[in-house]
Amino acid sequence: MLDREVEVILNSTHDAMIAVNKEGIITLFNRAAQRLTGVKMEYALGKPVLDIIDNSRLPYVLETGDAELNREQPLGDIKIITNRMPVKDEQGNIIGAVAVFRDISEILELAAQVTNLKEIQVMLEAIFNSTEDAISVVDQDGVGVMVNPAYTRLTGLSGKDVIGKPATVDIAEGESIHFKVLKTRSPIKSARLKVGPLRKEVIVDAAPIIVDGQLRGSVGVVHDISEIKKLTDELNQAKQIIRKLEAKYTFDDIVSINSRMHEVIEKAKKAAQTPATVLLQGESGTGKELFAHAIHNASGRKFNQFVRVNCAALSESLLESELFGYEEGAFTGAKKGGKKGLFEVASGGTIFLDEIGEINPGTQAKLLRVLHEKEIIRVGGTNSIPVDVRIIAATNIDLEQAMQTGRFREDLYYRLNVIPLKIPSLRDRKEDIYHLALHIVRKFNQDYGRSIQDISARAHERLIEYDWPGNIRELENFIGRAIINMRFNETVILEGHLPQLIARKPDRTDLAESIYTSPATDTSMTLNEVLDQTEREYIIKALRQEGYNKTLAAKKMGISIRNLYYKINKYKIDMQ
Repeated sequence: MLDREVEVILNSTHDAMIAVNKEGIITLFNRAAQRLTGVKMEYALGKPVLDIIDNSRLPYVLETGDAELNREQPLGDIKIITNRMPVKDEQGNIIGAVAVFRDISEILELAAQVTNLKEIQVMLEAIFNSTEDAISVVDQDGVGVMVNPAYTRLTGLSGKDVIGKPATVDIAEGESIHFKVLKTRSPIKSARLKVGPLRKEVIVDAAPIIVDGQLRGSVGVVHDISEIKKLTDELNQAKQIIRKLEAKYTFDDIVSINSRMHEVIEKAKKAAQTPATVLLQGESGTGKELFAHAIHNASGRKFNQFVRVNCAALSESLLESELFGYEEGAFTGAKKGGKKGLFEVASGGTIFLDEIGEINPGTQAKLLRVLHEKEIIRVGGTNSIPVDVRIIAATNIDLEQAMQTGRFREDLYYRLNVIPLKIPSLRDRKEDIYHLALHIVRKFNQDYGRSIQDISARAHERLIEYDWPGNIRELENFIGRAIINMRFNETVILEGHLPQLIARKPDRTDLAESIYTSPATDTSMTLNEVLDQTEREYIIKALRQEGYNKTLAAKKMGISIRNLYYKINKYKIDMQ
C-alpha cells in the first residue's frame, strides 16, 4: 500500500525523476520523465540509463559520489535544468543515483513574464511620477496608497502625509471624492474642493479601479483652478486681440423677458438679414453697442471686419482723418504714404458709429456721401475710393430735435434712419433687472473666480425701487461694488451687500456744494494742481450721480460731451 502511495505521488509531481541502481539500471521513471523524454515508462524501467538518455551524467555521479545542482543539459529538442544526487545506504555506500529535472523553457518563459511586468511597472511609475497632473490613489478601503510629485507640489502634502491614511486627510473643505467613488463604483467629474494646508481650490476627476469585477480602489486626478484661470485669462487676452477682427456679442447675449424689448430684438434680427443702415437710439448704457455687435454677427458680413468708432471721443479734425484716411502730406505729421481710413478698413464688413449725434457738419456731409455714393475721399486727396460698408449708427440724443436746431443735417438723418431701433431704458423694463443682475454676476464669477449663485428677495426689491438713470452700465457697476462687499465664500447677494443708492438727482447747486464742502487744504500743492484735483473730483461726483451716463453728466456740468471725454482721458477717470 505504501509503495502504491509513493508511486502516485511521484507520478503526480511536475518535475521529472529518474533513479538508477549502482549498476546504472533505471529503477524509477515517472510520468513527467516520460513526457519530457518521449520514452514510455514501461520501456525505460530496467534499461541502462545511457540506453535511454545517451548524455546522462548519472553514471558519473555513481562513480564519483558528487552531486550536480542546477545544471543545464540538452535533451532531444529541449533544454532541461537538472539536479543529480547520489543515493547512499546507512554506511555511506553509494547504492544508486537520482536526477530531478524540468523543461528550462518554462522557467525562461516565467522569467520573461516577470521581466516584462517589471518593465511595465517601471514605465508606469515613470509616467505616474513625471506627469504634470496631480494624481492620488486609494485602496478599496479608502486608504491612500500612492501620490505623485505633482500632487505634492499642488497640495503641499508629501507621500508620508497621505499614504496609509484615510482619503479625507488632504481635504480642507468639501467631501472626499474617493469615498464617493468607492460607494457608488462610478466615476465623478469636475468636483470642486479645497485641499492641503494652503486650502488650494481644485477640480477633481475620479474613477473606480476594478480588476476582474472586483473593486480595488479609486484614482483621482486633481486640477489647480488657478492654472485653469490663468489659461482662461490668456484665452480672454487672445479674444481681446481678435475683437479687432470680429464682433464680440450675439443676440444670445441680450438678456430680457420684456415684451417691448423682444419686439426690438426681433426687428434687429430681421434688419441683420438686410444691408440696410440701422439707427440705434436709446439712453446711455441701454446696450446699443451690444445690438450693433449682434446685428453684425447675425448678418452675411459676420466673417469680415467689425469696426467701432466713438465719434464723441475724437476731436473734429482727428475724427475726419480716422474715418476717411488721408494722403501723404495732407497735414503736418501725416504718415508717409498716407493712411487708410476706418471706412476702408471696414470694407466688406460693418462700421459702428457710436455717438453719431456729436459729429460736426463738415464730417456729416462726407458721411452723407458715403451713404449715397458708397465711396470716400481721403483727407488731402481727390480720388474717390469705393467702399462696401454696412453702417450701424447709435445716439443717445434726440436727432429730430438736433435737426430743428441745425446741429444735425436733415438729409443725413433720413439716410441713417432706414431701420430705426429704439432701445427702452432699464426703468421701463424693470422685470429684466433680476435676470440682468444674474447675468452680470455670472460674468464677475468668471472674471474673479467667485461662485455667487443668486440675489436675495430683499436685495432684488432694492434694485427694483431705483430708476437706474445710467441703465445697464450703472447696474453692472453697482453689482460689481456689491460683490466687493461680499466675503469670498458667500454665494447670495444680500441687501447688506448693496452700496447706498442715491434716490434723488441733485441739481447743479447741490452738486457743487457736495464737492466744495471739503476744499483742498494741502498748501504744498500749486494752484493748478488744486484746480485739477478739484475738477477731477467734481467730474467723478457728477458721473456717479448720473449713473455714469456721460450725456446727462455733461449736461449737468454745462459742458459738451466731447469736452467730457477729453477730461475723462486727461484725468484717467475709471468708468467702472
